[in-house]
Amino acid sequence: MHISLQPEIIGTLFGIPISNSLILSIITASLLLVSGFLLVRSLRMIPGKAQSFIETLLEGILTFMSQALGNKEHAKRFFPLVATIFLFILFNNWVGVLPGTGSVGFYEEHNGEQSFVPLLRSANSDLNTTLALALISVAAIQWYGIRKLGFFRHISKFLVFTKGPIYFFVGLLELIGEFAKVLSFSFRLFGNIFAGEVLLLIIMTLVPVIAPFPFIMLEFFVGFIQALVFAMLTLIFLKIATEQVEH
Repeated sequence: MHISLQPEIIGTLFGIPISNSLILSIITASLLLVSGFLLVRSLRMIPGKAQSFIETLLEGILTFMSQALGNKEHAKRFFPLVATIFLFILFNNWVGVLPGTGSVGFYEEHNGEQSFVPLLRSANSDLNTTLALALISVAAIQWYGIRKLGFFRHISKFLVFTKGPIYFFVGLLELIGEFAKVLSFSFRLFGNIFAGEVLLLIIMTLVPVIAPFPFIMLEFFVGFIQALVFAMLTLIFLKIATEQVEH
């Protein structure tokens, strides 16, 4: 049984190392892009059952976001970002639980010892992926805040020089909190998904036939919850960033 915090490098492309988690990320992103393209191509004025289901699902998500934000127009504005983050994380989590991920690969020799290198690894069990998602989320939060309030009004939440020392230090705490969001987003998602992978690996090693099934179902549920938490936190932070909040 081999547990590695860092992803295994499969090869290089133009000098850029390609890891097994990156391969799974590309596969997931490609599936989402192709599915979206085919869905748009098949839209009809009189929807069939599949289109009706998708429209009902999207309307439900928009309603949920509208209730969280208190404004449907804001929900429509944030929907592409939040939905993309949710779907990308969700499908990465679910594909990472499927048979073949982490179990199909090849052996390499290092220092006279054979080590197994899986071809695919759950993307969100790689801290690089979750850190990239966290940076995208926090950067988008700042961007929407600047677009809504203007650069100086947005920055004035963090740099307060005219209201006394207490407000100044409160603003610094707010600024530190923005950087802390990156760590919170990335390590929460990484920790939960990596811990689930380790749990499944241990169970499959000890009892490889029937015992892993309920844990696999549990990981599907955890994957959904983690995607929902990441997307909802992004949505709430977007709401906070686009409001003028007094210190």
